[in-house]
Amino acid sequence: MIHHYSIPVQDTKNVSEVLAELFGGTITRFGPNPGSYIVWLGDEYGSAIELHPAGTEMYPDAGENQANFRHNPSQSKFSATHAAISINRTREAIYKVAATQGWKALELSRGGFNVIEFWIENNIMIEFLTPDMANDYLSATKNYIK
Repeated sequence: MIHHYSIPVQDTKNVSEVLAELFGGTITRFGPNPGSYIVWLGDEYGSAIELHPAGTEMYPDAGENQANFRHNPSQSKFSATHAAISINRTREAIYKVAATQGWKALELSRGGFNVIEFWIENNIMIEFLTPDMANDYLSATKNYIK
């Protein structure tokens, strides 16, 4: 079970508001890294997406403390890190939010199921699965479920 993951974005406040709108979630600040937010998706698993300022790097502490954060101004605005997330929204609602923000969103096949590639700030991708897409995903991946 994945409870949360982090992504780098240019405008952490705006992106947190957009994701909170899509998921019906709640926003809090992420204390250890200034300018960062967490969007709590509101499900029974405590699922969340952390939004860090673009260029944030996380690195291990030299001692026994928690991870540290620093800014790398030369970091690429793109990343291979992404997630596929089920969302209780229609395709139309997802496309409307993307259009309002000027972000790319399109439905594509991944073999036995489709996803909507939702490009946050046109840099970072989340694959959204509407309820019917999630059902197809589960059918396509049933051989990998214990």
